[in-house]
Amino acid sequence: MTALDIRPADTSPAEQPYRRRWAALAVVLAGSVMELLDATVTTVAGPTMRSDLGGGTSLIQWLGAAYTLAMTAGLLTGGRLGDIVGRRRMFLIGITGFTIGSLLCAVAFSPETVIAARVVQGLFGAAMIPQGMGLMKEMFPPKELQTAFGLFGPVMGLSAVGGPILAGVLTSFDWRLIFLINLPIGVGTALAALRLLPRNRPAGGVRLDLPGAALASLGTVLAVFPLVQGGEYGWPAWTYAMLAASGAVFVIFGAYERRKAARGGDPLVAPSLFAKRAFVAGMATGTVYFAAFAGILFVVGLYTQLELGFSPLKSALTGVPSSLGMIAGMGIAQATARYGRRVLLSGAVVMATGVLLVIAIAGPGVTPWQLAPALAVTGLGSGLIMSPYFGIVMAAVKPGETGSASGALTALQQVGAALGVALLGSVSFGSGGAEAALWVAAGMIALTFAAGLLLPRQARADF
Repeated sequence: MTALDIRPADTSPAEQPYRRRWAALAVVLAGSVMELLDATVTTVAGPTMRSDLGGGTSLIQWLGAAYTLAMTAGLLTGGRLGDIVGRRRMFLIGITGFTIGSLLCAVAFSPETVIAARVVQGLFGAAMIPQGMGLMKEMFPPKELQTAFGLFGPVMGLSAVGGPILAGVLTSFDWRLIFLINLPIGVGTALAALRLLPRNRPAGGVRLDLPGAALASLGTVLAVFPLVQGGEYGWPAWTYAMLAASGAVFVIFGAYERRKAARGGDPLVAPSLFAKRAFVAGMATGTVYFAAFAGILFVVGLYTQLELGFSPLKSALTGVPSSLGMIAGMGIAQATARYGRRVLLSGAVVMATGVLLVIAIAGPGVTPWQLAPALAVTGLGSGLIMSPYFGIVMAAVKPGETGSASGALTALQQVGAALGVALLGSVSFGSGGAEAALWVAAGMIALTFAAGLLLPRQARADF
């Protein structure tokens, strides 16, 4: 078995792929869409929620921060629990709890209750989301896996863009609808999961690494909390101290995990993952890319509302060309999948070009129609990056590592997005404004290109 062989070691050539795999993929994607929509809707609905529930301006920040903190703190543990108790079971637990959390958000009557409900959503989302990649690797044969992963990335991106649009429409009626809409979707997804997802065999004799889970959660919270709150407080010394402490905790975590694996234990994150070039390079590429992607969406939203005076709905609709561009990028990436890494690298070039066009076009009085071509090019590049990304990175991951890898990659996306919003938001709110923030974003996309050069040329030669 080569370093990029994604077939389970015990799979015989005669073994047939899971019969309902494409329908099951739709179930997995539905869960991901629910989570990603709720990760972004409060960006638009936050001011309305604050006027209804009361509370200070920090409530708007905490509607997203509470969710992000809970999600990132639980992702590694959620991924590992999928290996231990079964990915189908953990997906069902996650989708059920997430739906209940959505109901709690919808009936919240104070700032404290809605923030607590967002924590519930984040924790159960952390149980659900890491199972997706593992289930896909179980269900699809190698020649179909890249296509499946190719759908996974763009759907996530489209959801991140579509969330604010949906929030703008629903908030114009009642902000509680942005959470109530999850009830029929969640119930339907859970019922479909019961019928369609495969019953995989949990890893026998594996135990949850509780000390490792505690260290990983602590390190994540220490990293994410200052990123989401630092800008609001002007980046005081304690934010940098927390970031430094996060690095120290993760060093301790890594040493502990290696020692546990050497002693024959069951580490939370398989140390072997970090011996794989595809995975390490993929983490670097993903961190910078998702930071740029989330940061650009945030900055464009700020620019259109605060500088151009667009309403939340008009601002959200301004992002539609980006969504359409991403769909086109997905289609092009699927049609050119044989070129592997070059598709991703081309996407970085196209995305950077789109950002530079936005900088050139933006100015006082600019209209959504004038911004549309540049945003479409930016979205096109995003689709070209995301479509092959997961297939290339996960190609090096063995079956017993999928839970660890899925949790690590998803956590990295969340941390990267928080970093991008914090960095570009701080630049945008500073003296440089949105234009300076977009120049920083263009530089981040250039770093994505550089990191992408370290990825394997192909996910698999027989794709």
